[in-house]
Formats: sequence, structure tokens, C-alpha cells
Amino acid sequence: MPDTLKITLAQLNQSVGDISGNAEGVLAARDAAKGSDLIVFPELHLIGYPPEDLILKPSLIERAAAQLQILAEASAGDGPAMLVGSAFVLDGALHNGVALLDQGKVQAVRLKHELPNYGTFDEMRLFQPGPLPEPLILRGTMIGVPICEDIWRSEVCRHLADFGAEMLICINGSPYEINKDALRIEGVAKRRAVDTGLPLAYLNRVGGQDELVFDGASFVVNGDGGLAVQLRDWEEQVVQTNWTRTATGWRCDRGMVPDLAVHPEDIYCAMVLALRDYVNRNGFPGVVLGLSGGIDSATCAAIAVDALGADRVWGVMMPSRFTATQSREDAAACAKALGIRYTEMPIGTAVDGFDFMLGEAFEGTQRDLAEENLQSRIRGAALMALSNKFGPMLVTTGNKSEMSVGYATIYGDMAGGYNPLKDAYKMTVFALARWRNGHVPRIGLGPARPVIPESTLARAPTAELRHDQRDDDSLPPYDVLDPILIGLVEHDKSVEQLVKEGFERSVVQHVERLLHLAEYKRRQAAPGVKLTARNFGRDRRYPITHAFRSG
Repeated sequence: MPDTLKITLAQLNQSVGDISGNAEGVLAARDAAKGSDLIVFPELHLIGYPPEDLILKPSLIERAAAQLQILAEASAGDGPAMLVGSAFVLDGALHNGVALLDQGKVQAVRLKHELPNYGTFDEMRLFQPGPLPEPLILRGTMIGVPICEDIWRSEVCRHLADFGAEMLICINGSPYEINKDALRIEGVAKRRAVDTGLPLAYLNRVGGQDELVFDGASFVVNGDGGLAVQLRDWEEQVVQTNWTRTATGWRCDRGMVPDLAVHPEDIYCAMVLALRDYVNRNGFPGVVLGLSGGIDSATCAAIAVDALGADRVWGVMMPSRFTATQSREDAAACAKALGIRYTEMPIGTAVDGFDFMLGEAFEGTQRDLAEENLQSRIRGAALMALSNKFGPMLVTTGNKSEMSVGYATIYGDMAGGYNPLKDAYKMTVFALARWRNGHVPRIGLGPARPVIPESTLARAPTAELRHDQRDDDSLPPYDVLDPILIGLVEHDKSVEQLVKEGFERSVVQHVERLLHLAEYKRRQAAPGVKLTARNFGRDRRYPITHAFRSG
């Protein structure tokens, strides 16, 4: 019985539905891990996570099963055994599971017991839960292989320890949320390790999948709860870990423990990686976006450049008669600092054309939101025309504060294929912009210099749809609005609770009313990367039509 093991953690990106491509990544990582006893891949790696209802296609399951057999046959050659996550049909039921591939065969399969059914997760409608799993045997060692949610409750790990597991290897598809690193390590993994006395290797995937992004940040903790190995966040890594059998059981040797991205770099990296994978995997040559001279569009442009490179980003300024000279100057300065293609396209003639076309229908009415929103819709139509003609995806630039209260024009500035800022409140956007002016993200492709003009950061936010318009003409100041929204959206607080916290009742009631009224707009909004625990759409699902108000 060996007293040492070499276990490689393959923290990889994966493409949902690209079974052959994901399998190629498995074999390439295995080739790089020669000398290891075992190489481990993330949850559902062969199919991609999360597959959503794609997993219900019988042809996909058949193709995955055939590909898994090819991988099993490859394990007969030189190189480590493999733990590969996939989907399995047993006794007519579909399961999320993991297979041990060794010596040319599928040696064993273990199934996920705890199926998450909250927030972004709906695995209970896709899979059947497996029984409480028993350990696998590899090189004479009993290895427990809980899958993701299996370690968030104590039952599975306790069961594995009781059945003789000597170590735990947990494969995951754990999406990024703000502050989730600490929750995974301190709140879950260390507790399971200390509770069972077993070391635990936690392997997470990395990369973007529609509105989710996975940060990697895999790690190993020993049975005493001490952190032995930490993989980087936001990057693919294939890392060998070394294990030694001691008098008290297996222990992972001390390895690399790099610092993870801290706030707000973690949020910025989430946006960059999510946009990069979304654009590339959907086959777009690049992106186009409206550059207004404001903080949101400037931040989105910086994210796009860091995600794709300056040569794949096109900024378009579309001034009207209400656009300030400063806005035009700031938009041009931002484009120059980022090194992107820049076009100025005035919309005055289009606005005049609509005014003429609608003149008879609007006769006798006062100019109001209808005319103001025409400008935004003209801009949206123009940007979509550029997208249709030349192929780049339109990036929309509204933040979560605006999306919460409906301060956005449906079919106008909401038009687009993806929104990096969709789950970021306005004050977060300011923090991201200031951070980017002083830093370059580790995974970024943009220039190492300030890219957002200081005048953009200093100016009061405005949509510039009428003369001297400011956002706080219609909304509370963002440093007041955002805490109220965080209470209402993230924590489901009532008006009364927020009033007790010191907010003015009439303001909170107004914000709550706007929040509920804007639900129909959010249902039609572009997808955007999830950052918080309650993003719109996947986590927070409210009816469009309802009469409830909390105060």
C-alpha cells in the first residue's frame, strides 16, 4: 500500500454541450499530469455545467456515454486514473455523477445525493438523487467523492467517513458570488474536514456560461482545517498536489497558496471573463456599444477591451441637441485611452423625422417621456443596425440600480445581447471605474493606464434626454437609493424595516413602487453576469402582475 499519492486538480473551463471538445481538454490535461496517480475534473465536466434542459435530450446523454467510454479506454495507457464528472442513466433515472476511469475501464460511478433547488439551481427537476455514496478504492486508498452540494450539508461527508473514506475529493460547479470564497473555505470545506478528520480537495470549474461565471479558486484543506493548497481564481490551472500517509491519516503537503482577487477586482474579473466567454462561444467577432460620456458606458467599454482586446471593440457616440460638449469630449477621450474604434453619429435628423412622423398624433399634447425616450430608441435601433450589418454583438450598459427602478428605456438603451453591469449597483460601478483607472486585471487584455476620464467620474449622472437633466431629478441620490435597493432586493426587507434603519418612509415607498412596476422591463432585458446572491431573473423571480406592497 503506497504511502504517497500525487493528485492533479484540473481547474478547467468547459463548453456546455461540446462533449468532444471537453473530452479533448480532459486528455490534454491528463497528458500534462503524467507522473500523477489521479487527475480530477469538475462537476459535469464532460457535458458542461450547468446544462439546464439540454440535459434532457436523450441524444446528448448517449453521446456523453460513448465519449466517456473512449476516455476510459484511454486510461489504459501511461498516465493517471481520471475522475470525470458526467450524467448517467441508471434504472431509467438520470443522475449527476462522477466516474473513476482507470486501467482502460469505468471502474466505478458515484452519484450526487444532494440536489440543490434554490437560487440559480434547479437540479431537482433535471436529476434524480443518488443514494448516500460509498468510497472509491484507488491504489489501495479509500476516497470519498462528494459532488458539490453534497458537502454543503454534513450527512454525505459523515457517511463517507463512517464507511472508511481516508480523504474527500469534491468536484464542483460553484458559480461566483461576492464573498463566496470565504463561504466555501471557512463556512463549508473546513467544517467538513474538521468534522470528519479527513483532508478535503475542492475542485471548481472556471469560465462563463450565459449569466453565470465560475471563478475556479480550487483548494485543499487538511483534516485539521489548515489550508494546504490554493489555486488561482479566474484562470485555468492544472496543478499537482502531493499527499503523504501519516500516523493519523492522509495529509496534503503544503503547496502554492496565491492571494485571490480582492474587492472590487473580483467583480471586475467576473465581468471580463463572463463577457469574453459569451462573445467567443456565440461566435461574435467583437462588440459594439454606445459611448455616452457617462460612467456606465465607459466602464462597459473598459470591461469589453479587457475581455476581448481593443481591436474587437467599437464605441459609438450618438449626440442629440441635449448632449453636452463635455459628454462628447469624455466619450472621445475614453475611446482614445482604450485604443478602440470610435464613431460619432449624431441622431438629430432621426429625431426630427420621428417628431414629424408623430406630429399629427401628438398634436395638442405636452412634450414628455414619450419624446425623450424616442432618442434612446433611435440610438438602440442605430446600434442594432451596426450589429446586423457588421456582426459585432451590441453590449448594453444599464446598471442594477437603473434596472431595479425602471430608469431605462425598453427597446432603447436596454437593447443588446449582453450586459456586464446588469447585477452591479451604481455605486459599485463607480468603485469599479476608479479601481480600473489604477489597476490592470490579471486576466485583462487592456492598456496599463487610466482609461476613464476623471471628468466622467466627477460629473453628476444624467441620461441627457432633456435640457439639464440629472438622474436625481427622478430618483434619490445613488448613495441613498442603493442601500434601499440592497435592502429591498438582496434581503427582502419591508418598508417598515428600512424606515427603522433611518430611511425616509416616502422615499422607500416610492422606490419599492418603482421596483415592482419595472418587473416587466426586466423580463425583457439582455442577459448579464450574476454577481450577487439575488440577481434579477435567476435568483429573484417575481410576478409581473401583483398588488402587494410592504408598506
